[in-house]
Amino acid sequence: MAERDYYEVLGVSKGASAAEIKKSYRKMAMKFHPDQNPDDPQAEEKFKELGEAYQVLSDEDKKAAYDRYGHAAFKQGGMGGGGGGFGGGGGFGDPMDIFSQVFGGAFGGGGGGFEDIFGGGGGRRRDPSGKQRGSDLRYDLEITLEEAARGSEKELEIERSMPCSTCKSSGSRGGGTKACTTCGGRGAVTRQAGIFVQQTTCPECRGAGQTISDPCNDCHGDGRVEQEDRIKIKIPPGVDDGIRLRSSGNGDAGMRGGPSGDLYVFLHVRAHDVFQREDDDLFCEVPVPFAVAALGGEIDVPTLEGKASIKVPAGTQGGTVFRLRGRGMPEVGGGRKGDLHIQASVEVPTNLDAGQKEKLREFAESIGEKNSPMQEGFLERAKKFFGK
Repeated sequence: MAERDYYEVLGVSKGASAAEIKKSYRKMAMKFHPDQNPDDPQAEEKFKELGEAYQVLSDEDKKAAYDRYGHAAFKQGGMGGGGGGFGGGGGFGDPMDIFSQVFGGAFGGGGGGFEDIFGGGGGRRRDPSGKQRGSDLRYDLEITLEEAARGSEKELEIERSMPCSTCKSSGSRGGGTKACTTCGGRGAVTRQAGIFVQQTTCPECRGAGQTISDPCNDCHGDGRVEQEDRIKIKIPPGVDDGIRLRSSGNGDAGMRGGPSGDLYVFLHVRAHDVFQREDDDLFCEVPVPFAVAALGGEIDVPTLEGKASIKVPAGTQGGTVFRLRGRGMPEVGGGRKGDLHIQASVEVPTNLDAGQKEKLREFAESIGEKNSPMQEGFLERAKKFFGK
């Protein structure tokens, strides 16, 4: 497969700053992360390619070498000489490690906090005592744009398996176990059909080789019971729709004292009445009175922090966009904020009385072509189109 230009991979120009390179990597790595695209080899390859490109372009020395020699700088004998190329042979780091370094620390540590943006649940593990990891759980949570912007704390009410307090998760009233009679203590059963032999996990002891001799009356030997639980979670500022967060250890309790699974919270950001979001930027259409657009003035506009004022120059046309820097959404795990883009929508007055209409006619007759440059330009283009 042909090697793609690293700048093209990250979707940035050659003159992009370190912050722009990092922002682009964060956005695209979130989109193509393998946990977001299970069983998708193309997404996995893209994720790997993004990590390779970021590892080079985020390092000043490697970036300089790449700008001068291209991919040859990282190959054996690269950079115009023998001896292993840049950095000795051109090996690249694990894309998962690169992702963790860029997003590291964004979601806090213990105490039920989120440890990962994604994160693997891990398979169920069995040991001779019958302990088994609990199942992972999913919770879909709807939040407002304001909550996504400032971060929030939510209390979730979920039904999950909890450790049985009666038997202290052992599954037994007195702690007794015995060899499974179905598999003879081996944890597996063997079936033979002609010359074929099939070995499967024992359905009775679930691979433990032991069964409970005196099952607990409350959990029936499982070591856990179904209960409603309340879990407080912290949502970091800047999250976007579709992000999946992991709360370690808040899934189902493990069987007979095994480790608990994880809770995965899928965020859904509710559509906003005023703002539309694109990455970390916000967009808003604001009506501007006809007189203010013509004469100039100030208008109040909404932001996530409250009202703000902007100056409208005289002669402002509909569709003009004003940008308020740093009034957008915060970057996940970082201090930078996007911008708020205000698009002017010039409001034509309605329900005019007879006197107002007459004054408007007089006004229309008093102005010339120089007062309507957009109309004049359009008419000129139209004439050329029709060949007149």
